[in-house]
Amino acid sequence: MRTAYSVETVRAAERALMARLPEGALMQRAAAGLAAACAELLGRVYGSRVVLLVGSGDNGGDALYAGARLARRGAGVTAVLLSPGRVHAGGLAALRRDGGSVAAEGAAEEAVRRADLVVDGIVGIGGKGGLRPEAARLVDAAAGSDAAVVAVDLPSGVEADTGQVSGAAVRADLTVTFGAYKPGLLVDPGREYAGVVRLVGIGLDLPAEAELEALQHTDVARLLPVPAAESDKYRRGVVGIAAGSARYPGAAVLAVSGALRGGAGAVRYVGPAGEAVLARFPETLVSDAGPARAGRVQAWVVGPGAGDDAATVAQVLDAEVPVLLDADGLRLAEREAVRARTAPTLMTPHAGEAAALLGVRREEVEGARLAAVRELAAAYRATVLLKGSTTLVAGPGSGPVRVNATGTPWLATAGSGDVLSGLAGSLLAAGLPALDAGSTAAYLHGLAGRFAAQGAPVGAHDIADQIPQAWRDIRT
Repeated sequence: MRTAYSVETVRAAERALMARLPEGALMQRAAAGLAAACAELLGRVYGSRVVLLVGSGDNGGDALYAGARLARRGAGVTAVLLSPGRVHAGGLAALRRDGGSVAAEGAAEEAVRRADLVVDGIVGIGGKGGLRPEAARLVDAAAGSDAAVVAVDLPSGVEADTGQVSGAAVRADLTVTFGAYKPGLLVDPGREYAGVVRLVGIGLDLPAEAELEALQHTDVARLLPVPAAESDKYRRGVVGIAAGSARYPGAAVLAVSGALRGGAGAVRYVGPAGEAVLARFPETLVSDAGPARAGRVQAWVVGPGAGDDAATVAQVLDAEVPVLLDADGLRLAEREAVRARTAPTLMTPHAGEAAALLGVRREEVEGARLAAVRELAAAYRATVLLKGSTTLVAGPGSGPVRVNATGTPWLATAGSGDVLSGLAGSLLAAGLPALDAGSTAAYLHGLAGRFAAQGAPVGAHDIADQIPQAWRDIRT
């Protein structure tokens, strides 16, 4: 599992470690890791042209010391000092001693355009807001060149704790981060700017509970429900799907398709799309008597394609089993009814739906996704899965937020969210807690989307069909 920590936590760990180490030792560890990553990216160090964009903080010092190491290996290293009066003196001295130079006034942009590698040491993890104009011009020059761009710890212009990008920022090919991942490296829009992220261990002693968690294959494999020899379909769990309408029968079919592949032993469907569901999935248990009289279930999914059926949503929320709210169910559910529930609730909005629930503009949610998912989970006392290019899953308490990036932009297709809802609901019925069900479903759904797309457009049914392959890939 990847874990990410806040700036405050990382800095506290750095201070504690520096108190036990000789002066400058921690920066040398970071610089050694940075130089090794740069050398690997370059392939051939001797004769390569490296430009360091050097700010006033420790990031600038890391870049300078790494540049000195590359210069010792025969690279032509030039430093562009953005704050000459506040440059890291020891790093600059090391660079000059090992054969590096400082760009002359007026020559910086040309040096950047001719570089093979540009190292972003402009702003550290405490930076806020976009880059200043001088730095932005140099970053634009790098973007318009053939140079590879390596960010030191975090791309400058990206906020470390949130992933927000509120102005000009560096788009890196590689980010070399020290000691721990920062949330902004794993959450969009910051993740998009980070490129490939490489973690260099520097010996930090970090707390057990992180700000952010990103599940990996081994983590998801441990969570997937596996039937035992004595299991039957009812012991494996039954998920109820209350979805679809005369206008949107396909939503019901797609939610059922996800549910059938999610680990529960049986799927009950209630709603007006029973004929369409049975035509596609005859194994579904269909009822037209409403949720309260449909038979026993271990979890409910309500809302996909439901139109204005507020009565069904209210009836499902009264059930004493886990409930997943999606699509129209999010719009029709009364906040107090959700807050009053004693059984778990999992809400699965996209950014527009989250914005409506919070009473803000969609752009505000998209620009501060981590804050939005936490706020929504607290407001509804529910687990919230915020869909997007990086899916975030937050519980109602203060624990870590889960982040998932297994998906592909091809998942942005009609009905994809209905499949995800059925899949997550089935995992709830199989006994997974809401946080695990949401994050496991997002992981499987994203992986299935990749398998289905392989670089080409797909439909929601294609994604559902690939869930078993994603499941097998994780298990093996």
